[in-house]
Amino acid sequence: MSRAEAPASLREFYEDPAVPVASGDARSRRQARMLADALGPFRTGAAPAVVVDVGCGDGSAAAVAAGVLDARRPGGQRIVAVDWSHDALRRARTRTRDAAPGTPVHVVRGGLPDGAAQPAGLPLAAGSADAVLFSEVVEHLVDPDAALDELRRVLRPGGHLLLSTPNLAAWYNRALLLAGVQPVFSEVSLRGIHGRPGSQVVGHLRLYTARALRGFLAASGFTVEKVAGAPYHDVPRPLRPFDRALCRAPSLASILLVHARRE
Repeated sequence: MSRAEAPASLREFYEDPAVPVASGDARSRRQARMLADALGPFRTGAAPAVVVDVGCGDGSAAAVAAGVLDARRPGGQRIVAVDWSHDALRRARTRTRDAAPGTPVHVVRGGLPDGAAQPAGLPLAAGSADAVLFSEVVEHLVDPDAALDELRRVLRPGGHLLLSTPNLAAWYNRALLLAGVQPVFSEVSLRGIHGRPGSQVVGHLRLYTARALRGFLAASGFTVEKVAGAPYHDVPRPLRPFDRALCRAPSLASILLVHARRE
């Protein structure tokens, strides 16, 4: 993106179809399995669980979750996929259409409170969600505190939060910092890449380590049940087996996957 093409605002940046809005199937599958484990088996006669995918992007996470949940809990849930980007919603509607026959996915427009230019909140009643998927969103926010407050509002007491975000302390970032190189995932400009590996500007504003994320969620009224790791789809091919192996050590993994519950 040249200086002349630089976005006038973050809203304009995320409406650009060239900006990536998905983060890889491996992360989505691992997160969907964590969600299925959190919800447990579906009991005949119970009301279907309401799962909200906040910041659904192109619908990848919602579609994968629908498939996994439909296999593990047939007829046991419905998914509401929410985003404020018109382009993302268009893609999400296409991707989630017929994603799983027994798990309907409803795509709606809405956003999190994140500064004066953003929507006031999610189009959901307080305590209406059994689980929230929050996939690769928190690193893009100006005001993550207000966003976590809103997620807590829509979750029922004891409801599940499944959050994923890049790991600032990923194994390769530790090596890059020792060499004086800007870490992967971190950005200093919306106009181009400066001083770090990679070729795409994706709008990351905040990055977390596993320890920082645990503390942040606890301060926001959540109890962390589990922290796991996921691989990064853009790691060079020869290093991918090593990246997958280090998912067993979440503090070193490329992506942090967290299951937390509303207190």
